[in-house]
Amino acid sequence: MRRVVDVARIQTVNWMTIFGWPLVILAVVMAFNILVFGAVVNDVPPDNRVTGALISIYIVMLVTHVQTMTQVFPLALGMSVTRRAFYAGTGLLVLVQSVFFSAVLLVLHTIEVATGGWGVGVHFTALPFLPDDPFQLWLTYLVPFLVMSAAGVFGGVVFKRWGSAGVYTLSIGAAVVVGGLVLLVTWQGWWPAVGRSSSTSPRSRC
Repeated sequence: MRRVVDVARIQTVNWMTIFGWPLVILAVVMAFNILVFGAVVNDVPPDNRVTGALISIYIVMLVTHVQTMTQVFPLALGMSVTRRAFYAGTGLLVLVQSVFFSAVLLVLHTIEVATGGWGVGVHFTALPFLPDDPFQLWLTYLVPFLVMSAAGVFGGVVFKRWGSAGVYTLSIGAAVVVGGLVLLVTWQGWWPAVGRSSSTSPRSRC
């Protein structure tokens, strides 16, 4: 277990990349959205003041853990760290990151609701389809962090093993799968059911 913790600590040496830059990017993106919606507050109906920019921090997590495999992994192997210990340590770090960042989003959600969408009615963290229960809300923020981090690690593994060709093949394959699912749902006419499922979920309002 100590070896696993040591691997996680190796990765936190560059703490700005692991914890700092995701928060900086989140703050910049959020501030930009608040300013934009503040500038057009009289032109955009309250129900349309919804932004999907929250995904930015999840994308940062994905990119961060691609770099974990392409940059930190070779360094760790050079320090005689086993692959098993490295993956376990990375998993521990991902869990800590995900718990921390999801807690940050939960706090921002609380502030956003209390301030009426940062004073301009914008839905940045308090998206309309999110649950009201704090624990469910925290899990809703948490799970995508875990998924995107795992996707980043997997993408990094593919790059290390098969290079750019492997990454392009993986990306195309993922696009085909997603596109196929969209076509299937469209062909079967399931979109209304998907919409009803979203509309009947608990909502958080600013």
